[in-house]
Amino acid sequence: MSKDINWGIIGCGNVTELKSGPAYTKTEGFKLYAVMRRDLAKAEDYAKRHNVPVFYNDADKLINDPDVDAVYIATPPDTHKYYALKVAEAGKPCCIEKPMAPSYEECKVICDAFGEKQVPLFVAYYRRSLPRFKQVREWIDNGEIGKPRHINWLLTRTPSPADKSKEYNWRTDAAIATAGYFDDLASHGIDLFIQMLGKVIEAKGIALNQQGLYSAKDAVTGCWLHNTRVTGSATWNFGSNSREDIVELYGSDGKITFSVFGEEPVVLENNNDKKELFIENPENIQLYHVRNMREHLLGNSVHPSTGETGAHTSWVLDKIVGKL
Repeated sequence: MSKDINWGIIGCGNVTELKSGPAYTKTEGFKLYAVMRRDLAKAEDYAKRHNVPVFYNDADKLINDPDVDAVYIATPPDTHKYYALKVAEAGKPCCIEKPMAPSYEECKVICDAFGEKQVPLFVAYYRRSLPRFKQVREWIDNGEIGKPRHINWLLTRTPSPADKSKEYNWRTDAAIATAGYFDDLASHGIDLFIQMLGKVIEAKGIALNQQGLYSAKDAVTGCWLHNTRVTGSATWNFGSNSREDIVELYGSDGKITFSVFGEEPVVLENNNDKKELFIENPENIQLYHVRNMREHLLGNSVHPSTGETGAHTSWVLDKIVGKL
């Protein structure tokens, strides 16, 4: 870390425009040095708009560029393993978009490859680093609701116009995401709950396709058990008449309510009081996640979202939809 760490992005699509890409340029000690997209004109356009000096349409050239020190893989999940193994072989730190891979088995292969090289591996479950969820963890750790007993999450949304038109979307292609939006969205919440309440030791569920709009599952109900003996349950339905996103964490002496994706206030209710806090997310929502990677690489702290934690989240997802 005597010089800036030059990052390269494989797959500079929509997620990198605002959510993640700018966070690398706003983090001291990091520089966004190179980007890659299969369409060279689109890669060049992104590079010019974001002041990135180098662009490619060949991932191997980016990975093996001697001036690229670390790689962020922001492609659809079905290519994560393919690119990650190349980055591991090159011996460079890597951040992979979530979910880490389409299956737990692929996650294990990726983790093993980086473990053998003893190279840091991160997964972009950036909500683990957001201040609003840090507040929730502080309430839990400080005993504000007593002993946590049960967590429940309801996430519903209406089908989008693209869903209804049956326009192709990799997020609803069963070959890439078995349970569709569940893989993409539910993974965020499950990963958060694991961070807050401990590893999951049992999980099961029901997954089906109710709408027939695409090949992936669109309705999932699950339950699980944390190693802290906290139980969990959730329903995710992507063909409902309204959008709802509410998590209720019940304790022996109170309750915490929050949204995984919205910015509604986090609410604490206990025997003494009711407290509501509005905690705004940063403009580039991966900013704290990226800054925590820097602290990890400096040896100042352990990043909250590593290959190991990302793989465990995928294990839970696979258990709920019946893949394991």
